Amino acid sequence: MIRTDRDEEGIPSTCLREISCIKDLQHDNIVTLFDIIYANSKLYMVFEFIDRDLKKLMEMVESTGKMLPQIYVKSFMWQLLSALSYCHLRRIVHRDLKPQNILVSDSGVIKIADFGLARNFSFPSRNYTHEVVTLWYRPPEILLGSQRYSTSLDMWSLGCIFAEIASSKPLFPGECEISQLFKIFEVIGTPNSKNWPGVDDYPHYKAVFPQWSFDLNKLEMMSGLSGHGLDVLREILRYPPERRLTAKGALSHRYFLQNGSTHHRPTVSDLLKECQNRTSSPNSHQETPFF
Repeated sequence: MIRTDRDEEGIPSTCLREISCIKDLQHDNIVTLFDIIYANSKLYMVFEFIDRDLKKLMEMVESTGKMLPQIYVKSFMWQLLSALSYCHLRRIVHRDLKPQNILVSDSGVIKIADFGLARNFSFPSRNYTHEVVTLWYRPPEILLGSQRYSTSLDMWSLGCIFAEIASSKPLFPGECEISQLFKIFEVIGTPNSKNWPGVDDYPHYKAVFPQWSFDLNKLEMMSGLSGHGLDVLREILRYPPERRLTAKGALSHRYFLQNGSTHHRPTVSDLLKECQNRTSSPNSHQETPFF
């Protein structure tokens, strides 16, 4: 349940936008809005209850000294892409994807939540605010001052989340906007007119940016991904927004077709029990596998 005080200017635009975007969304991997109640000058948005977000789950796993097993990484990514493909088909961009806004049930179902910054987008794209997306998951075009964006914004955020799920560490943990840019450049390489045509037209682009080259080994090491999984990440983290892998396109990638059905969903309850047992055990710091 979300409660918002009514102020002199009325109901905040974020609440109205969230209601507008989510009220007609019906998907297994998007949180369900059950009711909207206005009483005593307060607005209540009643959602389905899931007591854990992805950030909390990753912290629990990390506390054992392990990383999330790959079967969960693939399942979570598949579900997130399914939800995003559904949203993007309906011209809705979330604009604030991060682990804290992704819920995880005991049965292993992923739910995208918090559509407070979401909005409908149009073709051709028009100017929007660039004050969107939490810093670590913000795409380079926004960091460089672009006010034109669409679904590719969500895909960059999801790529960062993909790497974080697999490695248990944020991929680009910047401290400010320029630090965030440099964290990206150090791995993906400094953008230029060859690898990103038109980048020099962005308001905050500087030709004197420090020069780094794309480092595949570093991306593999930092993301915890390899093979087809690493290829998905590379296709998502492309500089030109129009060249980024779409959610629909990613669902057809070989990464999701190898090693069995993509519809298999492992439960989280056993994983949580293992985490609790390991953290409470006097030998919890010994290296033993999850399963």
